[in-house]
Amino acid sequence: MFLRRVARPLMMMAKVKETTGIVGLDVVPNAREVLINLYNKTLEEIKAVPEDEGYRKAVESFTRHRLKVCHEEKDWESIEKRLGCGQVEELIEEAKDELKLIGHMIVWKPWGIPDDYECEVIENDAPVPKHIPLHRPGPLPEEFYKTLDAVSTSTLEDAVSRSKKDESAIASGKQQSK
Repeated sequence: MFLRRVARPLMMMAKVKETTGIVGLDVVPNAREVLINLYNKTLEEIKAVPEDEGYRKAVESFTRHRLKVCHEEKDWESIEKRLGCGQVEELIEEAKDELKLIGHMIVWKPWGIPDDYECEVIENDAPVPKHIPLHRPGPLPEEFYKTLDAVSTSTLEDAVSRSKKDESAIASGKQQSK
């Protein structure tokens, strides 16, 4: 009887996750510690990728951010809320997958294209079937061409000042004439 009165409120205070709600994805009771270990390992492994590569920069950036959140927050609910990237168990799976990908990237070395490598460009003028969309981008806004013209015909300061004048005229509701 005594244990029920004492233990029940304590258990209610501790947020115990019973299920992820995702088939095949079990609850990880020590998810925070697992994430911290995985993120530290990721930051170590990614050092094998050259520093100036975009892949390394991206992985280091989001991994450091997630690691910082894991250090600052003590429970799984707060981590999930701050990161906004799913459940901690999903984050664990992502981190494991990233570690695998880092291993593959180190082997593949997509950044190591030799200087003398020549890529053959094959142009195909065959007509595109009507059921396949062409995915052509729409036209650029007129302001782009004005700015491009201003930059190519005068100094950058002139272009910026003209752009600010245009913006103030638009904001005040006045129409400009050409």
